[in-house]
Amino acid sequence: MAARFNIPIDVVTSRLNLGNRFEGIRSQSLTSRFSNLKPLSEFLDVRRLSKPASFGEAQNRVNYNLSYFSSNYSCVFVMLTIYTLFTSWLLLFDIILVVASMYGIGKLEGRDLDLGFVRATTSQLYTALICVAVPLGFIANPFSAALWLIGASGVSILGHAAFMDKPIESAFSEEAV
Repeated sequence: MAARFNIPIDVVTSRLNLGNRFEGIRSQSLTSRFSNLKPLSEFLDVRRLSKPASFGEAQNRVNYNLSYFSSNYSCVFVMLTIYTLFTSWLLLFDIILVVASMYGIGKLEGRDLDLGFVRATTSQLYTALICVAVPLGFIANPFSAALWLIGASGVSILGHAAFMDKPIESAFSEEAV
């Protein structure tokens, strides 16, 4: 008889603090989230671009810039998401089809759809939606789009954060401490 090895999941998740890590982001409204957008002249200031001297300096820059430009990076992610959807028309069509169908089926409030020549229950409508949307979803390849989005966001955001030097004001405030 083999011995069972159990890992209590709450021990692992409590150390990572997954429950509270994104609490601040969820409690913010969209207007307050994007209220601290930095101007493009500051976000794209080429005079502050430089190669970090060491990996430690790159880490410091990334830590600082991820918090300082967080709203700008959110906008970059949203723009890359829109670009991903507009370059994958079938994926965009599938998402619109699912959202519109779910909205339409929800508007029926459990009643049957009666078109005069055919009558369909909500379970039949959901089944038809699955039979159409799932194969379209596999053909549209959302996993490839998601992986591209993660890679493009990571390279552009982390690249910007690593190569953008801190403002001079922040360098003086760190030395004074």
